[in-house]
Amino acid sequence: MTEPQRPFLNVAKSLSGRTWVDRLDGGGARMAAAIAQRSQISEILARILAGRGVGLDEAEDFLQPTVRALMPDPSTLSGMDALAERLASAILRGEQIALFGDYDVDGASSCALMVRYLRHFGLVPQVHIPDRIFEGYGPNVAAMDTLIAGGATLIVTLDCGTTSDAPIAHARAKGCDVLVIDHHLSDHDLPPANALVNPNRADDISGLQYLCAAGVAFMVLVAVNRLLRGRVQSLPDLMALLDLVALATVCDVVPLKGLNRAFVQRGLEAARSGRNPGISALALAARISGPLSCYHLGFLVGPRINAGGRIGNAALGARLLSLEDEHEAFVIAAQLDALNTERQRIEVEALEEAMAAAEAEIGEGEGPPVLVLASAKWHPGIVGLVAARLRERFDRPAFAIALGLDGTGTGSGRSMPGVDLGRAVIEAVETGLIAKGGGHAMAAGVTVRPGELNAFRAHVTDRLAPSIAAARAATALRIDAAMSARGATADFVREIERAGPFGSGNSTPVFAFPAHRARFAEIVGAGGHVRFQLTAEDGARLKAIAFRAAGTPLGDALLGNGAETPLHFAGMLGLDHWQGRAEVQFRLQDLARPGN
Repeated sequence: MTEPQRPFLNVAKSLSGRTWVDRLDGGGARMAAAIAQRSQISEILARILAGRGVGLDEAEDFLQPTVRALMPDPSTLSGMDALAERLASAILRGEQIALFGDYDVDGASSCALMVRYLRHFGLVPQVHIPDRIFEGYGPNVAAMDTLIAGGATLIVTLDCGTTSDAPIAHARAKGCDVLVIDHHLSDHDLPPANALVNPNRADDISGLQYLCAAGVAFMVLVAVNRLLRGRVQSLPDLMALLDLVALATVCDVVPLKGLNRAFVQRGLEAARSGRNPGISALALAARISGPLSCYHLGFLVGPRINAGGRIGNAALGARLLSLEDEHEAFVIAAQLDALNTERQRIEVEALEEAMAAAEAEIGEGEGPPVLVLASAKWHPGIVGLVAARLRERFDRPAFAIALGLDGTGTGSGRSMPGVDLGRAVIEAVETGLIAKGGGHAMAAGVTVRPGELNAFRAHVTDRLAPSIAAARAATALRIDAAMSARGATADFVREIERAGPFGSGNSTPVFAFPAHRARFAEIVGAGGHVRFQLTAEDGARLKAIAFRAAGTPLGDALLGNGAETPLHFAGMLGLDHWQGRAEVQFRLQDLARPGN
C-alpha cells in the first residue's frame, strides 16, 4: 500500500483552503533523476517532465515536439476521405464556397484558416459568423438561404454543425452540399451532411478528441493538399498557417498534449514572424511587448477577438484574421480593442451581482456542487466569462444564464478537470429538460425555456455531484519545487519553458517560495489585481502579481501585514518584456502561513 505524501512545506491548509503536495512521489523522483542523467538536462527541468507523465524514452521528443513526427494520417479521422475529396473537387472546379463559423476564437481562426487556404487558389469564399444574440450558436435556415442565394454550391461549417440537422437538411434540399468540420460532443444521430469530420463523433476512433476545431480543420487541409498534389500548380504552405491553429488551441482551452503541443509551439513561431497582419495588429492594440506567448494569446489577443462576438459585430474576428492589408487590420483591431474595454465594464457589473448571488446560495456551508445562476440584467455575450469567474472563485462548475424579456435564458457553463459538463448538458437536451445545449467537457452552452431552470439545476446537480466531489478532493496544489527569489532568474525561466507550451493538459510549473514577504502591495486595474514585490530574507526580490485577489483571503493577506510576516508563496514564473528587457514576474496562486 502506498504511503500518503506529507504536505509540502507542511502546508495542510493554505489561505485558500488547499493542501500543498509534492507533484512527484518517490517513483516520480526516481524517474526525474533518470531523465536528467540520460537527457543531460537540469534536475528541475527533469522534475517538471516527470511530473507531467513524461517517461524516460519520451523526454527528448517531448522537449522538441514536431508536427511532422506527431501528425497521424488524416484518414484516421472518420469521414475525412469523403470530406477532403469533396473540398478538393470544389477547389479544382472553382466552385463558390461558403464558410459558416462559430463566433468565438476557435470559429474565427478556423474560418480564417480556410479563407487563407482557398485564397491561394484564387477563390473568395463567403463567410458568415452568426450573431450570438439574434441567431445563436450554429447554422440556421435563414443564414443557409442567404449563402445559397449568394451562389454557394458548397457550405463548410467550422466549429459547429454537428447537431444542426434541420438547417443542413434544408441546404441539401435546395441543392447545396454541406461539409461539417467540428469538435463538439455529438449525440448518435449525425446531421445529413455530405461529410462530417469530428473526432468526438461516436464512431471516431482516431484518439484525437483533444483537438479544437482549427486543429481538425488543419488536418482536413493536410488531406486536401495530399489530393491536390500534382493536380495544381502550387500548394499553400500549411506550416505558415499554424499561427491560427495555435491561437485557437490556446483560447479554446483544449489539452496541450500530443499534436496540440506541436501545433502551438510551431504556431507561436509563425505568429512571432508577423506574417498575419491581424494577429500583429491585435498584439499592438493589446500593448504586448516581447515575443508572443501562450499567455498573450489566451489572455490578451483572444479576449479582443471574442469581444466582437460577445457585444459587437461577430464577424470582425474572422475578417481580421483573414486580412492581408495592414491598414485595415489596424482599424479593425482598434474596434475590437474598444469593444473589449466595453466588455470589461459590462462584465464587472454582472460579476458583482453574480458573486453576491453565489455567496448567498452557498451561505456558511458547503453549498450546491454546481452553481446555476440567472439574471435578467446580464448581457448574453458575457455570461461565459461570468461562469468562468464563478468557477474559479468557488471551486465548482458554474452556469451563468441571461434571461430575456420572455423568460427564455441563454447561458454558458464552465467546468473543472474531471467533470464532463458538455455530456450532462446533452443529456438534459435529450431528455427534454431544456430547449437546446451542447459543448465539451470543460465548457457548454444552454438555452432554457421559461420554467425549466429548476429542473435543469436539479439535473446537473444530480448528474455531476459524484465527479465534482472526486475532482474537488483532488484539488491539492501540486508543487514542482521549492526555491528562492534569488534563483528565479530569466535564464531559469527560459530553461523551464523548454517543457512548454503550458496550459490545459500540460500545467504550468508551480514553485513554492518559503518564508518570503510581500512588500508594496497595492490594488491595480478594474479586475481587482494585487501587485506586490516578493522579497526573500537575503534581499532578493521579484515583481509579482495576484490576479483578481482583492477581496479574497489571499488579497487580504497581501494587503494586510504581508510585508511584516514571512509567508509561504506558491505560484508560476514568467518573463515580462518591456523596452527590450526581460524581467521575471511571479504570478501568485496560493499563500500559506508557516506551520499551517
